[in-house]
Amino acid sequence: MVAEVLEALRPSRTSLIADGTVGGGGHAAALLRASAPTGRLAGCDRDGMAVEAATARLSEFRGRFEIRQGNFAQLADWLEPESCDGLLLDLGVSSPQLDLPERGFSFQEDGPLDMRLDQRQEMTAAKLLNEADADELAGIFWRYGNEEKSRRMARAIVRERQEHPLERTRQLAALIEKLSPRAGRKTHPATKIFQALRIAVNDEIGSLQRGLEAAVKILKPDGRLAVISFHSVEDRVVKEFGRRLSRDYESPGTVDVPELRRPRPALLRWVWRKALRPGAAELKENPRSRSAQCRVLEKQRL
Repeated sequence: MVAEVLEALRPSRTSLIADGTVGGGGHAAALLRASAPTGRLAGCDRDGMAVEAATARLSEFRGRFEIRQGNFAQLADWLEPESCDGLLLDLGVSSPQLDLPERGFSFQEDGPLDMRLDQRQEMTAAKLLNEADADELAGIFWRYGNEEKSRRMARAIVRERQEHPLERTRQLAALIEKLSPRAGRKTHPATKIFQALRIAVNDEIGSLQRGLEAAVKILKPDGRLAVISFHSVEDRVVKEFGRRLSRDYESPGTVDVPELRRPRPALLRWVWRKALRPGAAELKENPRSRSAQCRVLEKQRL
């Protein structure tokens, strides 16, 4: 969604744009090109391989960008408060990550049950599957994958690992398919389980929540936040964050009780409250973008 990102973030020759999920550098390159000759970009990615790839791809813009390996949840730790004109968060995993069997994100080819975005962390999908109890696994499958058979699948995994530790992607996919036969469905029954495991292994929802709060700190007044999400779990977090900070009041606790509201200026405003989706041309070029949706918020002047 390069055109949409450029429209949302409005890069210029005086801007500093942060890219919290730099990936292979596609969006970063477009932002730097649009902000030539002096616009700058600060990027990060949890995946060391992505940092290397993006650094190589952006070599033509040398001197105008800085990329670090790290989680966008910590952007406020290294970028100055109110220093950025825009921030992009392109969530999920990239095609290179999905296409490498040794990363374990996909069951299209056999590989280790890894799924770590940051290879330096200890937790892997295999470790989680072989150590978590059935209740914890069921909660992960339901919460992050909307898997209706979450409890049944969790119990089956616990039984299976007593005989054979779960270590390979095809091994897990075969077990799930045995519990929930494909029966002509276009989507493999293990898809939701793999999504849920990946989100849990990488604490993606916690990172997103912290990253959104960091965005408010590092954005200048009138600076914009663009978030591209790929499934309903992420999108709900973004929508709730936007609803909460675009209100002109705050309410203690998790329930909005009108009698307890305290007036305050709205911190954000919606630019694109309704999610923008990829156009036909992009879908033809990149079918994996079919579930992408972009929402944009702007920081208010107080």
